[in-house]
Amino acid sequence: MKPIARINLSSAALRRGILVSSLALAAGCASTLKVDNTPVAALDLNRYLGEWYEIARFDHSFERGIGQAKANYTQNEDGTIKVVNSGVKDGKPKTAVGKGKTTDTPGLLRVSFFGPFYADYRVMMVDKDYTRALVGSGSADYLWILSRTSGLSETAKSELLAEARRRGYDTGKLIWVEQK
Repeated sequence: MKPIARINLSSAALRRGILVSSLALAAGCASTLKVDNTPVAALDLNRYLGEWYEIARFDHSFERGIGQAKANYTQNEDGTIKVVNSGVKDGKPKTAVGKGKTTDTPGLLRVSFFGPFYADYRVMMVDKDYTRALVGSGSADYLWILSRTSGLSETAKSELLAEARRRGYDTGKLIWVEQK
C-alpha cells in the first residue's frame, strides 16, 4: 500500500512553527491578563509583621478548601521572614511554613514554601494604620485581601475591592474566607 502523502519537515522548520505558535498563544494570554500589580512605594516591614486574617482570595490549589485562614510573619535573626500560614480544612488544622525575603523594591517580598523556589509577594495597598492590605503576586492569578481582624467593615471592604478593580483584577473571582 502506498502512502497518500508524506510530509517532511526539517527540525528547524518544526522548531520555527512551534515557536510562532507559542508566541501567538502567549501574546493572546498576556493581553487578557493585564493588571497593575505595582507594590506600594513604601512599606514599614516592622509594622507589617504579625498576624493577618485572610478575608478573601482567588482560588488556587494550595489553599483550596481552607477556612479560618491566617498568616503570621516574624523576622528571623538573619533578616529573612518566617511565614506561617494556617487554617482549617475538613475540620482539621493545616499549617504551611515558608520563608520570605525582602528585595530592593519596597512592598515587594519574595516568599518560598518549596525549597529554593521563590514567588513574588506584592503588597499593593496597606492602610495608614497597617490594619488591612491588598496583596498580589507577579501575575494576575493571585489576589488576597488581608485584615488584622477576622472581619472588615463594609466601607473597608468596598475600598479594597475598588482598589483591586482599579488595578484590573476581576473581583468576582474572589472567594470570601469563612472566619470564626
